[in-house]
Amino acid sequence: MGGAPRLDPADHEHRFGHGKAEPLAGLGQAAFIIGSGALLLAQAVNRLQHPVAVDNADIGTGVMVFSIVLTFALVRFQKYVLSKTRSVAISADSLHYTGDVLMNGAVIVSLVLGQFLGWTFIDPVFAMAIGGYLLWNAWTIARSSMDMLMDRELPDEDRRRIEEIARSHPEVRGMHDLRTRLSGQQGFIQLHLVMDDDLPLIKAHDIADEVEGAILAAFPHYDVLIHQDPASMHEETPAFEPPAR
Repeated sequence: MGGAPRLDPADHEHRFGHGKAEPLAGLGQAAFIIGSGALLLAQAVNRLQHPVAVDNADIGTGVMVFSIVLTFALVRFQKYVLSKTRSVAISADSLHYTGDVLMNGAVIVSLVLGQFLGWTFIDPVFAMAIGGYLLWNAWTIARSSMDMLMDRELPDEDRRRIEEIARSHPEVRGMHDLRTRLSGQQGFIQLHLVMDDDLPLIKAHDIADEVEGAILAAFPHYDVLIHQDPASMHEETPAFEPPAR
């Protein structure tokens, strides 16, 4: 059964872990699905131009029903795992098997309509629709994988939430240089906190720990790094505003 690659923990040579193996796997699967979708479209166009009568519909329908039941169970399990892990590799694999379910269902409908109504054109029409579905979703997964590989920032609403948490501490005077990224299922958040100049180091450290704990409560699968700055070195920075698009 397909799935996300097993990711080893961080080691001496990979201090940030091996999270980028997952978007690489997702990118590879997306490329495979795009190739399959393109081939399916090409075959569908050819079959639409040169219709072929369907034989042995009863046997074919039985085989497809059995295949659908097994594949649907696998897809449901993958959706459950995906809700827990947000794995881009599992998302790509789930798309692959979802395509199988759709294809098998289309085969059943095509066999029935071909046998009883003589609609030989319906099979390539369904194939073209499924091919288009696979191409669109595979492109979405490929784009998500590329965002991870290129260290794209988190969505604006997540960045805004992080800043709200940091600024909500009563002894924090400001915040700046927020940087975020995803690496597989592991995320990274870095920021600077501005505090009063006369705070003892131990107190500033405690405040940073409290802010870190609050951020981790909202973003549990992230590694948070906070740098403390004295207020005299930085003016109060405005709240986060998403960049103009």
